[in-house]
Amino acid sequence: MGAGHAHPLYRAGDSVVHRLPAHVKIVVAFVFVLAVVATPREAFAVFGLQFLLLVGVWTVARIPPGWLAARALIEAPFVVLAVLLPFFAAGPRVEWMGMSLAVDGLLAGWNILVKGTLGVLVSVTLAATTPLRDLVSGLSRLRVPSMVCVIATLMLRYLEVIAAEARRMRLARVSRGHDPRFVWQLGATVRSVGALFLRSYERGERVHLAMLSRGYTGTMPAFTTASASTATWSVALVPAVAAALLAMSGYWAW
Repeated sequence: MGAGHAHPLYRAGDSVVHRLPAHVKIVVAFVFVLAVVATPREAFAVFGLQFLLLVGVWTVARIPPGWLAARALIEAPFVVLAVLLPFFAAGPRVEWMGMSLAVDGLLAGWNILVKGTLGVLVSVTLAATTPLRDLVSGLSRLRVPSMVCVIATLMLRYLEVIAAEARRMRLARVSRGHDPRFVWQLGATVRSVGALFLRSYERGERVHLAMLSRGYTGTMPAFTTASASTATWSVALVPAVAAALLAMSGYWAW
């Protein structure tokens, strides 16, 4: 994996956030997500303030909110679940615009929606400001087991390779008259998924043999990572600590 390789979510920049050591950003993101998860679902204002903390990070990192929003659509399936909960949950109900909605379902749906959205936005922010190589080296510096780092490195490195293979297979099908809009052609798509799995498995075996022939012993080469000073940690942890304090204030209010 070359030093210049970047994943699709990375947005190149030279902001203060981009220059922070990767392991510092990983810890900050982890603490921030924990604070969001620990926030009571009834503390509506707290979630708004935590979101404003993220907006502040985006401003410093010079990341357009629209760019982040487009990449946060990965949580769409969870949004569907959150929307359906008020209709099917049990318990006391309220009437709204002619619809009978469960109170517990509304709170549960809100809980899933707001915490899922903030968690995804934190993850996308981390990915947008940290190259792939730095993410892996940051995990290694945080003493994450080496096998986990190896799996993450290979998975992220070859995800684009497999995606490119899938695009080539789709192009070949379309050039032969395949039109995925028709239901009766679903079988061709299913068979292509199976073929892609076999090709990926075979490619993985070839890559592993190539690595062994070059002296691979089960551990990836050590990446050099910049250390972080106490001042760097103190400044970087401000959003995460503020989010944690806001989460605790939610319990005091309720």
